[in-house]
Amino acid sequence: MVHILSNSKSIANHFLAELRNVDVQNDRMRFRRNLERLGEVFAYEISKTFDYTETDVETPLGTAKMNLSNDHVVLATILRAGLPLHQGLLNYFDKASNAFISAYRQHHKDGTFEINLGYVSCPNLEGKTLILVDPMLATGASMNITLNELYKLGKPKKVHIVTAVAAAAGFNYIKRLHPEAEIWMGALDEELTARSYIVPGLGDAGDLAFGGKMQE
Repeated sequence: MVHILSNSKSIANHFLAELRNVDVQNDRMRFRRNLERLGEVFAYEISKTFDYTETDVETPLGTAKMNLSNDHVVLATILRAGLPLHQGLLNYFDKASNAFISAYRQHHKDGTFEINLGYVSCPNLEGKTLILVDPMLATGASMNITLNELYKLGKPKKVHIVTAVAAAAGFNYIKRLHPEAEIWMGALDEELTARSYIVPGLGDAGDLAFGGKMQE
């Protein structure tokens, strides 16, 4: 199943518009905060898919029956760009376990690149609800490698992929290789550049959130 927030009228469009806006992007704190706020919207929407059990909750004046979720959430994020989006989800899923993955592009002189997976810190995923976060889904290569690595740590009950902006090519790639995953995105863009950057996209989310880095 696929969910595209920008296809419906909601406050999420304002956050996404500011993330894309080249003038607003100059404010790194606001860029990070908009990713965080978008993550909160995703968390609320994803929570509607969870399993719930009616539970008695004692109040000062009696007992209230409340529907509470049974899902054990694991929030997994691809470093470093995913951290603000991760925080937004964690603001709502505050009891979630957390996983962090270092996956990066190693570029070659001929313009090609390969994905290197340098670090994985993750709890057992057996029977858990896995939410994998990366603000940009371009080619889908990082997401695919990361999911395959995480699946070595147990079979999740449910898998959600969360991204601010996806390219059609990357989305179709992940949808084909991982039909078990429910995909959530802020917007779906059609184009990729020759260097596999999303157009119109929003630029390099990691650099915009945390500053530039040395290029190899």
